[in-house]
Amino acid sequence: MNIYKNPVAFLITAIVVISIGTLVTTFIPLFAKSNVEPIAGITPYNALELTGRDVYIREGCNNCHTQTVRPLKFETARYGDYSRSGEFVYDRPFLWGSKRTGPDLAREGGKYPDGWHYEHFKDPRSIVPESNMPAYAWLANNQVEPAYAERKMKALGFPYTPQEISALSGKTEMDALVAYMQKLGADYKKIMAAKAPAAPVTAAGATPAGNPHAGDAVAAKEGHEIFEANCAPCHGKDLEGGIGPKLAGIKDDEADLFKDISNGLPGGMPPFKATLGDDKVWKVVTFLKSGGAANEAAEHGHH
Repeated sequence: MNIYKNPVAFLITAIVVISIGTLVTTFIPLFAKSNVEPIAGITPYNALELTGRDVYIREGCNNCHTQTVRPLKFETARYGDYSRSGEFVYDRPFLWGSKRTGPDLAREGGKYPDGWHYEHFKDPRSIVPESNMPAYAWLANNQVEPAYAERKMKALGFPYTPQEISALSGKTEMDALVAYMQKLGADYKKIMAAKAPAAPVTAAGATPAGNPHAGDAVAAKEGHEIFEANCAPCHGKDLEGGIGPKLAGIKDDEADLFKDISNGLPGGMPPFKATLGDDKVWKVVTFLKSGGAANEAAEHGHH
């Protein structure tokens, strides 16, 4: 019998095939404990982080930001190591997304200090002038509800203590959202850092060949422009400090500055070597060591 010429037989066959496919792909996984093994060291969200995640979803942040780094060179160069499925075992639902109006956030945790995030949510353009992200300053006026957070922890089976729930008193949705940002990818980065081989010991001052732009006023001017685009939101346009420390009159050795800017610092300063490259980092160092004087000289020299 040719089922293609028999509508009834074709319909019955189609229903059976679709039903089997639905059973295999939809219902059977519901009864599986887990299809993904969690990566050792990945921990559930705590009460404050989970509350922040709900704020993130409620405000539609996942409409503009993805949370998955694909295994492509240009992605890993910008965002860090590619995402593994075992990182997301506690994400219900997952927020991988596919649209990047804003940058990916899968490795956001620990990239910037808390103060950077508070200022960014309060006024995004004070940190990134070209940003089209809306301001969320009003979240600082919304208090977190400890009892509601506790119910969510119980529903998800996440561990918590009474002290953790009590500590939510007085916290705001802004605090929660910042805590969530600092959680994203942080566990995985700690795991990878622990596995990384120890850096080889090098002789003091073994930074690449010294500053090729030392004393160059034109390079200092370019360094000023690079600084304003990448560093001023934390350290101030005039090096006066803010989220990050004051840099006016900095006494650090040029080689140390190069290493710090290239590799980043504990506490939230991100590494810039991958995004800027050695030459631009040296130009920023030249600007910082010039104290602005070389920059001004270069400006006057062009008139």
